[in-house]
Amino acid sequence: MNATAHTRLRAWLISSGLGIGGRLPPERDLCATLGFSRAELRKGLLVLEAEGLVQRQVGRGTFLMKLPGQRKSPASSVSIANLAEQTGPHEAMIARIALEPELARLASMHATPQQIRGLRNLLASMRRATRWSNYEELDLEFHNNIAEASGNSLLHEVHKIINGVRLLVVWRRLDTPQLGPSSNYHSFDEHEAIVDALEKRSGAEAHAAMLKHLETTLNTMTASSKM
Repeated sequence: MNATAHTRLRAWLISSGLGIGGRLPPERDLCATLGFSRAELRKGLLVLEAEGLVQRQVGRGTFLMKLPGQRKSPASSVSIANLAEQTGPHEAMIARIALEPELARLASMHATPQQIRGLRNLLASMRRATRWSNYEELDLEFHNNIAEASGNSLLHEVHKIINGVRLLVVWRRLDTPQLGPSSNYHSFDEHEAIVDALEKRSGAEAHAAMLKHLETTLNTMTASSKM
């Protein structure tokens, strides 16, 4: 998702005529209206959700919580776009490394069997992804679901903010191939190790597995930037 796509989605919200609490059109219709791919739209909605503009409810849809420019309070006026302008890719990854291993440790204690099964299903879907954009979307869902399974709503909200910044800072600046990741892509086994630790209810192993995964991702990103 590029900055233009993010701006267009915000502009559409302003001109849509939706009132607070109104439900956005189905994703298929929004994609047709705005000319987005499904992956671009979902990334954009994730950024807007982190800013508190929309709220996605499983099985019900996406709802408008406030219009761009409205401020409920200083604490709720975080602008992902503004943060992204002040953040580099390395800084975004360091923020993830500071937060996500702890979220994984908490998820080892609080994740329900249903949530762990959902993570297993995502692992299988990621291995089957034939386009990089599909893989990215599933990867975002995987990490968000772990944050949600942590049982700590405040840390989950912080994760949404960091993830929103990551979308605008990291992925828009990396050249990724159209084809999906190769069968030996490092993240596959690393994701498996994280879910294995969650199933074992081992906080230490979950923390270590997430840390290893993110550090490998950072090293890969750093190496790519030097090529």
